[in-house]
Amino acid sequence: MPTLGELAALVHGRVQGDPSIQIQNAATVRWAQPGDITLVENERYLKQLVSSNASACVIPEDLAAHPCLDRPAIVVGQCLEAFERIVAHLRPLPRSEFAGISPHAWIHPDARLGPNVTVYPGAWLDTGVQVGSGTVIHSGCRILAGTRIGRDCVLFPNVVVYEGTRIGDRVVIHANAVIGAYGFGYALRDGAYCRCPQVGYVEIQDDVEIGAATTIDRGTFDATVIGQGTKIDNQVMIAHNCHIGRHNLLCSQVGIAGSCATGDYVIMAGQVGVRDHVQIGSGVRLGAQAGVASDIPDGACYFGSPARPEREERQILGSMAKIPEMRKQLKRLDRLVQQLLQHTGLQDEHSGEARSDAA
Repeated sequence: MPTLGELAALVHGRVQGDPSIQIQNAATVRWAQPGDITLVENERYLKQLVSSNASACVIPEDLAAHPCLDRPAIVVGQCLEAFERIVAHLRPLPRSEFAGISPHAWIHPDARLGPNVTVYPGAWLDTGVQVGSGTVIHSGCRILAGTRIGRDCVLFPNVVVYEGTRIGDRVVIHANAVIGAYGFGYALRDGAYCRCPQVGYVEIQDDVEIGAATTIDRGTFDATVIGQGTKIDNQVMIAHNCHIGRHNLLCSQVGIAGSCATGDYVIMAGQVGVRDHVQIGSGVRLGAQAGVASDIPDGACYFGSPARPEREERQILGSMAKIPEMRKQLKRLDRLVQQLLQHTGLQDEHSGEARSDAA
């Protein structure tokens, strides 16, 4: 069981308090128990630390002298990275020792695999598949004909990759994702819906991560593109012909209809929905459950359904919250108008107008 001082040395931090206390586990502030070390990124978590059972914490330099800090701490510049390293040290994830090509995988004779590739039992690699060095393909993956996968990628169990997909280097695809399925495009002919051509492909650029059960459809004639460094959460749907820019963050249950494009560094929070043929500029932020029906310029922040600029939507929501009180005020004003009309003797003369106004 390491001491606080040993953990501080591991992350190149300094100890504030007793370095000899023993740390048995790591946990968040809310769930930490005696013997645990926790993470305090900012002042909000520091206030929660007061009621936490944690024995020690990892904090940034700017909180080291805070009066609320009441227990030993590791002070470090990059506290999130330091805590991540401490968690990995205290609770290392079990890793499979399997490496190489399993004899229980089915690999087409003309598939080409680079050095140090690992293919687990039950994987299927079809004709013309190319896999770069250091890539790991887990059990149940089905890699269809003509797919090209780069170096140092990881495809977790049951990933399905359709024909002709191009995957760059250092791409991670989590379990049950489907890459390159036919796009949802149909035309009505002679009273029946017939599938439009779906003969394009999917291009996933370097350093992309794709979450579990996410689906990315192939292009109609050209490519559906996922830009370099983009991170996609679980259960995201990206339709045919979309071009997702570099370093986008797409959170859970985002749905993007066909032929949309995003710039770089776009953030879409959970359950954002984007209609087809929409262009979203670079640096755009879309709040949770935003419904996007038209183009959005660079750097804008939209939310709501339909999505509106942040300031406008906040004004609308603020006004809606006041509707019950405004309704009461309107009733009071209506009664005052009726009393005024009666007091001035105008009620009978203008009764029709009064009734009309009251309505």
